[in-house]
Amino acid sequence: MSGTPYDLAVVGGGPAGLAGAAAATRAGLRVALIDGGARLGGQYFRHPAEGLHAANPAGPHHGFARFTRLREGVSERAEVFTRHRVWSVERGEDGTVAVHCLVGDREERPRAITARRLLIATGAYDRSLPFPGWDLPGVLTAGGAQALLKGDLVTAGRRVVVAGTGPFLLPVGAGLAAAGARVLGVFEAAALPGVARRARLTPGKVAEAAGYALTLARHRTPFRGGHAVIAAHGGTELTHVTLAQVDADWHPLRTRVIACDTLAVGYGFVAQLDLPVQLGCATVPGADGDPVVAVDAGLRTSVPGVYAAGETTGVGGSELAEVEGLIAGRTAAADLGRAVAPAPALSARRDRLAAFAAALARAYPVRDGWMGWLRPDTLVCRCEEVPYARVVEARELGARDARAVKLLARPGMGWCQGRVCGHAVARLAGETPRPPRRPFAQPVRLGDLAASGAEPSDERNP
Repeated sequence: MSGTPYDLAVVGGGPAGLAGAAAATRAGLRVALIDGGARLGGQYFRHPAEGLHAANPAGPHHGFARFTRLREGVSERAEVFTRHRVWSVERGEDGTVAVHCLVGDREERPRAITARRLLIATGAYDRSLPFPGWDLPGVLTAGGAQALLKGDLVTAGRRVVVAGTGPFLLPVGAGLAAAGARVLGVFEAAALPGVARRARLTPGKVAEAAGYALTLARHRTPFRGGHAVIAAHGGTELTHVTLAQVDADWHPLRTRVIACDTLAVGYGFVAQLDLPVQLGCATVPGADGDPVVAVDAGLRTSVPGVYAAGETTGVGGSELAEVEGLIAGRTAAADLGRAVAPAPALSARRDRLAAFAAALARAYPVRDGWMGWLRPDTLVCRCEEVPYARVVEARELGARDARAVKLLARPGMGWCQGRVCGHAVARLAGETPRPPRRPFAQPVRLGDLAASGAEPSDERNP
């Protein structure tokens, strides 16, 4: 690792990464903020390109003005590298970290950026569950539908069903309805009275949820608890879905068919852990049982000089992510010898928000009844086209964990390397999902691997 390293490299331009970069630059650190997107904001603050929607640049966002101020401050004080896909990170013998990126769009080129400290704020992605017909055109994740709406101002379809579990369904359904789609219903698998008892919403969250509910009511969109889409149907594209009333464990009780052209389905989120696992950072089970990065009160990981903030430490929303980013940026500055005043209010706020996030995770558990929706020919792994019958066969041959199922039946060996099917395969194998063991965080060409020792670059984003 040669060249002059930055004091801190921040990977991820969402709420946590932006806040971490802002706190670190205010403390006097030289910061590189790296993100794979064309614009800062991450998934939560995904927004249209300049001029696409000048009349309403905020689009369907909460807190967009706060994001704008944060982005402008960071852009003035930090070195910002967008369109930089990070595929690997490594620590040198001197303790510095090299962040290996692929730069550009179609004709990518390798680049390495070095820093004395590293903050990982790579967020999370949709947790997917297989069901008959989930591979049909017209079926997409709730996050995918929201990304189309926020980033391109495009509704995913004309007649849309939103289904799954978790509070994210509400803004997705409300946003699509407000944008002109006919949302035929928002169907939550959990029973609503149980959610109300467990979630313990704060006044601000009550107001936010009420706003979404009013939007749905204004567009005459039903919102039902204890209902799940258990199958999608169609030939070359989605034409209708089977909706079931389900019991507390998600076993179907009664079913009916709804004609639609789009299904947006979501079952919560999975922390993006490829980079921290590459570095050997310890993980722990999160509130929902899935692995997250283990951190201390200052957001330090188990690897010296490496910090984590936001959804990588547990899915909890943009407000918690931003607070964690602020704490992590301040901690990195203090560890590098900068004078940073104590901020107990930040830690207290993080504790409150984390407790609320844990309550939400308990209120929206993913029940194992979804396994009963599967048919022998239902694809579990879409990349390798592995049907449920082959997973069952692997279990009958003696596979007792996800790794053994993978070796016998090949789920998770395709393009996404288990990012889509990993949770489902683990649950079908009878175990809790484990941290990923992927050598690369992003697809990378062999030629770029060979060139990964290229000189670090200080080239700033135009």
